Amino acid sequence: MAKVMAVLSSGYADEKNNYVTGWWAEELFAPILALQKDGHIVGLASPDGGKPVVDPLSISEEYDPDGTYKKLYESGIADKTTPIVDVKASDYDAIFIVGGHGAMFDLAHNKDLHAIINIVYEHGGIVGAVCHGPAPLIYTKTKEGRGFLEGLQVTGYPNDKEPEEVRGLLPFSLEDELRRTADYSDAPDEKAYVVWANERIVTGRDPQSSALFGKELAKKLAQIEEEKEEEFFA
Repeated sequence: MAKVMAVLSSGYADEKNNYVTGWWAEELFAPILALQKDGHIVGLASPDGGKPVVDPLSISEEYDPDGTYKKLYESGIADKTTPIVDVKASDYDAIFIVGGHGAMFDLAHNKDLHAIINIVYEHGGIVGAVCHGPAPLIYTKTKEGRGFLEGLQVTGYPNDKEPEEVRGLLPFSLEDELRRTADYSDAPDEKAYVVWANERIVTGRDPQSSALFGKELAKKLAQIEEEKEEEFFA
């Protein structure tokens, strides 16, 4: 049983353009379901703590036609998050950053989150991100000053899927920044797409990749635990 920290955007609002965004429901709940199915414990964190803002589109009929994620959201399981600054990174075996456009606004340049990412990784843990979740990985620097994703293959939400109406409202292009920082990969013909950059960094392309992302993360955590047991009893 591993301890996993899921990091969510607290939310972002542009009143002038009537634009509200935050974390994407499927990208939190689908991985959580996969992780909990295998007995892992998932905690939640956000920049402000408390109840973070969900992107309303992610629980709309258009994007959640069966109401699966809306029901989970309304159950209140994502209502309480720990402020990122209060997270003890060494307590966790893995961290994954939930997507949604909000991640580009309040997670991308969050220094406390960058520090947590490095600590989890340096302690042998797994770092994951799905959809727009890789945004903070782009700007994380290792203690040697190297880009966290430098030279690694990653994926994330592609430019050609970004809604036209929000492109001018976003602080940057996720795909463009990933291409500058790492080896960006996409598989447009695949319904779900997840990339392991190495043994301990994993990224998922979009909301449709969330369930696969969760399964891959759960499988890797089980593998690590099994290896630790074998070493203990050797």
